[in-house]
Amino acid sequence: MRLLLFFGTNIAILVVISVVFRLLGIDNLLAANGVDLNLNALLIYSAIIGFSGSIISLFMSKFMAKRSMGVQVIEQPANSTEQWLVDTVARLAQKAGIGMPEVGIFQGPPNAFATGWNRDSALVAVSTGLLQDMNQDEIEAVLGHEISHVANGDMVTMTLIQGVVNTFVVFLSRIVGHIVDRVILKNERGHGIGFFLASMVAQVVLGILASMIVMWFSRWREYRADAGGAALAGRQKMIAALQRLQQGHAVEPLPDEMAAFGITGGRVAALFASHPPLEDRIAALRQAA
Repeated sequence: MRLLLFFGTNIAILVVISVVFRLLGIDNLLAANGVDLNLNALLIYSAIIGFSGSIISLFMSKFMAKRSMGVQVIEQPANSTEQWLVDTVARLAQKAGIGMPEVGIFQGPPNAFATGWNRDSALVAVSTGLLQDMNQDEIEAVLGHEISHVANGDMVTMTLIQGVVNTFVVFLSRIVGHIVDRVILKNERGHGIGFFLASMVAQVVLGILASMIVMWFSRWREYRADAGGAALAGRQKMIAALQRLQQGHAVEPLPDEMAAFGITGGRVAALFASHPPLEDRIAALRQAA
């Protein structure tokens, strides 16, 4: 179903944009101003570019996570802590109905993440700071949260959404470049410097705006993962884990491909945060109870 959704949405966006542009007469408007731009070809081109990067990132997510975060996968537990960690992940994964993920540990302050292209072949990693600062109940809740991300198919869904917004960014930025180059600068042959500069600027601006959409969905999925962690490990354990993180105030951010742009900040910063404020997440869990 996730793959059908992925490709179905890709086709749908091409069809919808084509129909809308036909109905609005944008094709004719551009042609009348000397913009020899094949919109159908541009849509396909944009979709290929937009989805290629996100799909490749998805398939490389585990490898990149291990390399960038220095994750040490537990092949054979070396102590009681590692044995408990593996056993807990196995129990939660079975309860969530997914395959056993790889379990790893990385150096750093309290944090954790889950990644992987397949819900039955994921990676769940926790930091040394998390293991040191939290008790087993709180760690279990964090693991439940990450397992819920995997069970919900969040990695695939985020890839889908990122691919869609990437397609819009590439498509619209190229149109802006063509309009500037042919209509404003009156360039009649090939692509001039105006096209490249205008496309580049438009892609940056549109990319920033598009990231708000992706981050909004990311914040929404965090509430779902909190609810999933509460269902797997216990609501009070999940609340206690978030409160423990709250005590630490600032948490060192993970790389962009892993997670957060920030937890707190002003209204503008909040639009680009991948995680809601901890107090809001705690309130949501209490309200659900």
